[in-house]
Parts: sequence; C-alpha cells; structure tokens
Amino acid sequence: MSFQLPETVTQENALQVQKDGLLNLAGLISVDCSALRDFDSTVLTVLLAWQKKLSAQGRALAVLQAPEKLKVLASVYGVSALLGL
Repeated sequence: MSFQLPETVTQENALQVQKDGLLNLAGLISVDCSALRDFDSTVLTVLLAWQKKLSAQGRALAVLQAPEKLKVLASVYGVSALLGL
C-alpha cells in the first residue's frame, strides 16, 4: 500500500501528516510524493520517523516520485541514503 503525501507538508501540518502515516503503518510500504509541491525540511522529519518505525519492524520504506527539490534537500541534510533517494 502506498501512502500519498499531501501537496503541502510544512511546520503547520507535518505532525498531523506524520500521525496519519503512523496510523496506516501496518500497510505502509511506500510513500507517493507525486502531489508534493510546497514543503520544507519538516517533510524529512516525517519520512525519517516512518522509516525508523518500519526499520524497527525489519521493514523498509520506499519513497516514490520524489520531486527534485526533496532529493536536493535530503542530500543537503545527509539523509538521502536513509530514504533511498
């Protein structure tokens, strides 16, 4: 099952997005980022939180259709490899 990130993930809604993903953790295999347009570094916090939870269960998270800006941001923060970007 793929979890669809909303168009916007910023400080204002990141905690809710993170909670929504955690509620669907049992079926969470991948995160579809195709709708993501407006975001800041908090999106990395959300993705890393999900990755950490899944990793503790011996599972991995696939980040799909990541926009170039997200890839650059992950690279700047040094978490590209953790997120498979």
